[in-house]
Amino acid sequence: MAEAFLALSDADKREALGVAATQSGRPPHVLEKDVWVVWTLAALFESPQAQHLVFKGGTSLSKAYGVIDRFSEDIDITYDIRELIGELTGPGEAPIPDNNSQQKKWRKAIDTELPAWVEGTLAPYLDARLKGQSLKASIEPAADKLWIRHAPVSEGWGYMKPDVMVEFGGRSTGLPVAEIAITCDAAEFLDGLEFPTATPRIMRVDRTFWEKATAVHVFCRQGQLNSERLARHWYDLVRLDDAGYAATAIANRDLALQVAEHKQAFFAAKGIDYIAAVEGGLALVPEGDLLERLKADYLAMVEGGLLAADAPPFTVLIERCQALEALANGR
Repeated sequence: MAEAFLALSDADKREALGVAATQSGRPPHVLEKDVWVVWTLAALFESPQAQHLVFKGGTSLSKAYGVIDRFSEDIDITYDIRELIGELTGPGEAPIPDNNSQQKKWRKAIDTELPAWVEGTLAPYLDARLKGQSLKASIEPAADKLWIRHAPVSEGWGYMKPDVMVEFGGRSTGLPVAEIAITCDAAEFLDGLEFPTATPRIMRVDRTFWEKATAVHVFCRQGQLNSERLARHWYDLVRLDDAGYAATAIANRDLALQVAEHKQAFFAAKGIDYIAAVEGGLALVPEGDLLERLKADYLAMVEGGLLAADAPPFTVLIERCQALEALANGR
């Protein structure tokens, strides 16, 4: 029986990661963090709430669909709104509040129930799972987020941190989904070791395109990046285009409108009209100072090893996004 990677001594883990790094061309600390990403997904989708969770976002595109060749270090999870506040939503397939009064009531309930579930139910479950496996890591919940902070064995940490952040949303069903097996990147190069595996429920790719495109639209229209590593969204749009998913998603106007209506109800932002965005007014290319800050963020991700070695130059990235914007807007 193969020995479990996570049960190795720190020295043996370093040696194994070094071998995988040499063969894969990916830094050891990136491979190490990937192990913890997959461990976290396995823990989440083996939990009692697994049937109500959906894995989405850039990490799902990388780990499950193989659409993007970048290391996506955070995990986005949707907790089915019908399970979270079912007494308000009812059993409908895609519940959306009927009016402003309902919107406020639903949001207030979600803002109360989601952190309570993360801190009161999920965090203790994950903590017990870590302790049951004698793993050197801790759980730190904070509202709708949760960090799994692991003791690193590799060198090279800097732009990337030795923790996995899981961000939870409770405003949709996350449907439709697929179930896809996920493995650790290092496993391919270390046949004699057993690595974590997971089979999460995953959001459909074309919906993910519109989720990302509308998020980029907000950044562009508001002219600000509120954190680091946001350049990944632009990169992901280009990779989705490379794989043929962007054109398919853009052609699905019903899905675009569904995403827009959902965001209009739950993620209203000053000066943002999501409906107008998907009906010919989508902005995917930033201007002025935002463009310069996006460039700096993108180059930092490239230098930090979070993007593939063949990541396009920033100018090409923007040109590709211009083309996608024109396609989406019918120009």
